[in-house]
Amino acid sequence: MDIANATFLMVGLIFALLVTGLPLAFITGLIAMAFTFGWFGSNALPLVTSRVYGFVTEYSLVAVPMFVLMASLLDRSGIAKDLFNAMRMFAGRLPGGVAVQTIVVAFFLAALSGIIGGEIVLLGILALPQMLRLGYDKHLSIGVVCAGGALGTMMPPSIVLIIYGMIASVSIADLFTAAITPAVILMASYIAYVLVRCIRNPAMGPPLRPEDHNTGFDSKRQALKAIIVPGMIAGMVLGTIYGGIASVTEAAAMGVFGVLLAIVLRGEFSLKVMHISLGQTMITCGMIIWIGIGAAALVGVYNLMGGNRFVSGMINGLDVAPIVIILVMMAILLVLGLFLDWIGIAMLALPIFVPIVVQLGFDPVWFGILFAVNMQVSFLSPPFGPAAFYLKGVAPPEVSLKDIFIAVLPFIALQLCVLALLLAWPQTALWMLN
Repeated sequence: MDIANATFLMVGLIFALLVTGLPLAFITGLIAMAFTFGWFGSNALPLVTSRVYGFVTEYSLVAVPMFVLMASLLDRSGIAKDLFNAMRMFAGRLPGGVAVQTIVVAFFLAALSGIIGGEIVLLGILALPQMLRLGYDKHLSIGVVCAGGALGTMMPPSIVLIIYGMIASVSIADLFTAAITPAVILMASYIAYVLVRCIRNPAMGPPLRPEDHNTGFDSKRQALKAIIVPGMIAGMVLGTIYGGIASVTEAAAMGVFGVLLAIVLRGEFSLKVMHISLGQTMITCGMIIWIGIGAAALVGVYNLMGGNRFVSGMINGLDVAPIVIILVMMAILLVLGLFLDWIGIAMLALPIFVPIVVQLGFDPVWFGILFAVNMQVSFLSPPFGPAAFYLKGVAPPEVSLKDIFIAVLPFIALQLCVLALLLAWPQTALWMLN
């Protein structure tokens, strides 16, 4: 069998086994073993396992459980709830004000943890019932929660960017710096969309009535204190990275310390909270590691077969402008995002795509930002958009999956517009690095 037929067989087997419901980690691992023994025999097994060993011993990977633990502790503290209520003090009587504050709170939470699913669940519990109770349009409310929660793929300390940096061997600090402007643009585009819709039709986001201003805070000064704590934690994590004081891994550990200290001072710490948070961290990181192990083995054996040279030659052989090749890659990632989890896409596609991007003369940091925006689209995209299922688990009974998928469509369009902006003007992301 030549490498072209082997490539089609490998891709076909992945999608065929996905239909069976097997976890992606097992699918990639099984296919990797089948091709290793079938193509090379048992002698090639040490070469594949050495690639797996290289993945699990990557130092940057230590930051992932730290940021996951930060998010888990935030989930079980009142910090996020107080942040949401405090922002309501500043929403005023602006049409769509609660939706706008939800997006701003989502941005804050993204800067605190970089974990996407936890933000969706938190906002689904705190913000969605509030907006529905105040008479907000159902689809607008759902879309704001899902799109706001997805900001975690882009806003530092994004775990998507950490994994990309590890695979592409580029500076994670540079990726974080480059991601700030696109993340702010995404947040601003969501806010602008909400304001335009609600100002044109105030019934979609009615201004707050006097009786709705009861937030649990006696004054704006008191509410401001609830904003300062998460702001200080985010500033400590990102400030130490950008200031060159700490590596990403060290800053992640400092973030965990900051959240733990805040929880202790608020009187919310208990062994039960710690136990549940550590358990959730182990489950989440276990999923990431197992998918990474399976994908590392599969990509390793595929490269041994000459697959990377085959794909590179096929793409570079196209008689088109280099930017068209990037567009083809974006299209492939968008299609994969309809069916696969982001970690699987990263581990399978990036080892093949990134060397081609560098060979074409493009900045791998810029491509990393494109990848993060693309994964944000995949997080919302039907039929398997994870955001829909995270939200469905905590949403009121009257909110259906169909409602969620309809609600996210305008926000997917906004994400694609930002992706197009970054493709047309790379300096939108890279100007802070120059």
